[in-house]
This record gives sequence, structure tokens and C-alpha cells, in this order.
Amino acid sequence: MTETESNTYDVVVIGAGPVGENVADRTRAAGLTTAVVESELLGGECSYWACMPSKALLRPVIAQADARRLPGLAQDVRGPLDAQAVLARRDEYTSHWQDDGQADWLAGTGADLYRGHGRLAGPRTVTVTGPDGTLTTLTARHAVAVATGTRAQLPDLPNLADVGPWTSREATSAKEAPGRLIVVGGGVVATEMATAWQALGSRVTLLVRGKGLLGRMEPFAGELVAEALTEAGADIRTGTSVESVRRENGTVLAVTSTGDRIEADEILFATGRAPRTDDLGLETVGLEPGSWLDTDDSLRVTGTDWLYAVGDVNHRALLTHQGKYQARIAGAAIAARAAGDTLLEEPWGAHAATADHHAVPQVVFTDPEAAAVGLSLAEAEQAGHRVRAVDVEFSSVAGAGLYGDGYRGRARMVVDLEDEILRGVTFVGPGVGELIHSATIAITGRVPVGRLWHAVPSYPTLSEVWLRLLEAYRDN
Repeated sequence: MTETESNTYDVVVIGAGPVGENVADRTRAAGLTTAVVESELLGGECSYWACMPSKALLRPVIAQADARRLPGLAQDVRGPLDAQAVLARRDEYTSHWQDDGQADWLAGTGADLYRGHGRLAGPRTVTVTGPDGTLTTLTARHAVAVATGTRAQLPDLPNLADVGPWTSREATSAKEAPGRLIVVGGGVVATEMATAWQALGSRVTLLVRGKGLLGRMEPFAGELVAEALTEAGADIRTGTSVESVRRENGTVLAVTSTGDRIEADEILFATGRAPRTDDLGLETVGLEPGSWLDTDDSLRVTGTDWLYAVGDVNHRALLTHQGKYQARIAGAAIAARAAGDTLLEEPWGAHAATADHHAVPQVVFTDPEAAAVGLSLAEAEQAGHRVRAVDVEFSSVAGAGLYGDGYRGRARMVVDLEDEILRGVTFVGPGVGELIHSATIAITGRVPVGRLWHAVPSYPTLSEVWLRLLEAYRDN
């Protein structure tokens, strides 16, 4: 392996997923020369193995479920989905796992792309090993931004590799529905993929170590999603884990902690994420390989004045939209420091990713959808806030009944009784994903409950649930 060139830039970004791309876009917009290093496909996990393919799989599932709630349509959509048509549309949304369009976009920003594996080689220095083994050294005048994201974390089970388990990558890119699918986990990936593949023809068994699904949300979210999955035909087993797994003659055999022996064609482990930092050269700058990278609110790695960690790799909020938000903050901070400007680092300032602490929104695209922002009741109480939870059923909203017969859903707002602002909001029900941004604005803006009375929801929409929540708060 020989070094073929050495180049200097203002900024070097390692990782060209949506987060790294956004860092590069912001630094280039500020006039800083920028290099981007990527070892796989430009566009990253979100574009090819997560957000885009999973939602492409789920959209027909949700549309069919909604149609089944409406007389005049229900009788026409009772049959199974056309799985191959759904998968073909999924392939379109992943650009058939080709990144030409992403490469053209990045080139349009003026950033230089280096394909290969990037590693730190000391302060402000990155070496890139190209596909042909050649070595390039990149030096950053101002900043190196790590945006390498995460990988699926598999459990430590004997001979697991021989089984060929699915992770989120295989679950979102599979070419056909397995006849029987075991899903291990109870979080977002587990529930969304169980929803998708059950509807596409698989018989799904969901093995959940905890007491229920979606453990990081309000308890009723997981309960309503579990009810719907069960009604759809999934077998949900809580309080259980996989003790061993093997594949014999193509069939997966999983033995659980409760002694059950379950056979399937494939097994998906959706059991957490680990940072992609094990082969990043962190040891050359005094950091531990394989670790999450702690940062301040400008996304600068603790103890450095040049290294930034943006997106999932910093473990602040493992969501694409939060990573892109961090990228906008980091890009602005890098540019300000490069220019010698004073940073606005106070909470909610232009150079502080404050939303990571107080206003992280998330939508789980199951049927029903689950959407939340801010703190759950338990989290707010643990943080020492004096709060009250206000709950209403969506059945109290005319728009819910119009949305579909038998609409089931619930809403909760967590009110800070001292400041009379919202600490958290959760919606569960069909179509509620489009409601969550109103809650995000209310929490981010610290809008007083008294002022929310003057935000009049249109009739008859699902958003009228806001009025029901405020009435319940006033009357109790």
C-alpha cells in the first residue's frame, strides 16, 4: 500500500450518510473547502437500509389498513397485498442500491468525494484507504467531523454467524417475504418490521425481553401497537429472550428463556445499535476505539478543539432527522469558529443542539402510528419536574371517526405545573404522525398552555385532539 496523494482542506467529513452530507453542505455554503470520505454508498443507512426502504414497505400496509376502516373500500381490499409490487416500489426508493444521484448532489455542493475507508491518523489528519488499496492523506485546517453512524448490535450467542441472522439491513432489503419470521426485540425496528412482513405474507413471532413494546414511549403506545399486531396475526411473547439459535436444513430453530422451541425461515435481531468507531483510528487522538463520542452542544468532541461527532455516533438521539439537525448546528459552529466569530451557545442558540435534550420527535410507522416528542411522564418525573399527565381518547374527536370506522387511539400531554408549559406529548392512532410537529413547536417554543387555547384546530380534523387535551387539563 503506497501513499499516492496528500491534500489539505478546511474541513474533512468522515461518513456520507444524510448527516455527513448535511455537514458538508453547511460548511461549503460558508465558503470552507470540504472533503467527504465514504466507504459504502453515499446516502448512508437511512437511504438504503433504514428510513426510506422501511417506510416504502410500510406505506402500502398502512394505506390498506386505513382503507379497511372505510365502507365502500373495505370490501375491495380484503385480499393480500401484492408483495412483489411493494418490494419493487421499495427498490425504486433505494435507487436499486445505486448512489449516482447522491454523488451528483454532493458534487453540486462543491465538496470533494474520496471513496474508501477513512481513519484518523492524529489531530486534524485522516487517511483514506481506497478500494484499490491506495492511501490518501487528508489534513483539515479547522475541523474533522465524524458522521459514521451505527451498526446493528447482535447478541453474543454461540454460532450465530452460521445462522445468517437478519439485521435491519436484511429486513429492509429482502427480496421476498419469508414464510415464517422470528423478530427479536420490541423497539422501533422490531415493531415496524413485524408490521411490514406480517402484512406481506410472513407469519411473525415477536420475542420481547421486556414487558411490552416500545418501552421508551408512554406505556399505552406499546399496548395499542401490540393489540393491532396480534389482531393482524402476529404472535407476541413478552418476558422472553433467545437462549440459543441454529439453522438445520434451511430452518431456523430458536430456543427461548421460557423453554419454547420456535421454527422459522428467518430470524431478525432488532436488539440495539453500536457505534461505527471500532476502526476509526480513535486511539491516535487519545480516544477509545469502539466507543460513543461525547460532545458539547456544538457537537465538538469533549476534550478537543477540532473534532466533531455528528449523528448517531454521539448517542444523543439516534434518529436521522436529529442527526441532520445536529449537522446544521455543527456546520454553523465550524464556520463560526473558522471565521473567529463568537458562538451563540446558549440554549436554543444558533450553535447549540438544544432540541437533543428537550424536544426530540419520533414517529413509529406501525398501525396504529405512535408519535412522541419531549419527555414521557416517567422521564419528566425522574428529571424532577412537577408535572401532570392529561389523557384523552381519540374517539372524542369527530375527525377520528371520519378518518375510519372503529378508530382507536389515545393522546397524552405532560404539563409542567410550575411553568405551565408542555414537557412531552404522545399521540397513538392512525395518521397521527402528521400531528407531532405541532407538539414539537409547542415544546420547542415553550408555548404556555394559556396561549395554546388560542391555537384553534380546524374542524373536523384529528388535530382537534389538542382542544380535548386542553379541556381535560382545565377541567381536572
